[in-house]
Amino acid sequence: MSRRTISGINAGSMADIAFLLLIFFLVTTTFEEDEGIKGVIPKPCPEGVDCSSEIPEKNIFTIRLNRNNELMANNEEISIDELRNDVKAFIDNNGDQSCDYCHGLKKTNLSDSPLKAVISIHTDREASYDRYIGIQNELAGAYYELRRDLCKAKFGKAIEDLTEEELKILQDSYPFRITEAELN
Repeated sequence: MSRRTISGINAGSMADIAFLLLIFFLVTTTFEEDEGIKGVIPKPCPEGVDCSSEIPEKNIFTIRLNRNNELMANNEEISIDELRNDVKAFIDNNGDQSCDYCHGLKKTNLSDSPLKAVISIHTDREASYDRYIGIQNELAGAYYELRRDLCKAKFGKAIEDLTEEELKILQDSYPFRITEAELN
């Protein structure tokens, strides 16, 4: 009669090794932070100060995104591809001719100056997030292009080569003024 012995592997320390590897990878792994959409929340209005002001209709560019992802700008249906140029024309219009760096057409139904231009976005809750992000990208692209053109004309160099002061001048020349509301 022969006796068979089954040799086994001592797995008692395997759990310890797996635990140490898990700790090692958790400690050494870096996680990228989500950047999200950059925005500046306004400071609250000081007590006793009236912070409300009437904005003339011509200084407001209204963008509406409905539940079917249909895009309207100033009550006209447009495509996302047209949005950037329409926003640039609105912001850079120079309707009151107070802007010496603007190249707009000076139309009476568009904004008076980049300092008075406001973009108002109204989004339906059921609109697609991708479409909303597409609108945000087009708005950021419009402002970037206006600032880039001013940078070349005023400083003769690329935006990446600007000092903090020069960058501030561009941002003050074309301030990013966007309001958001939900469609009812």
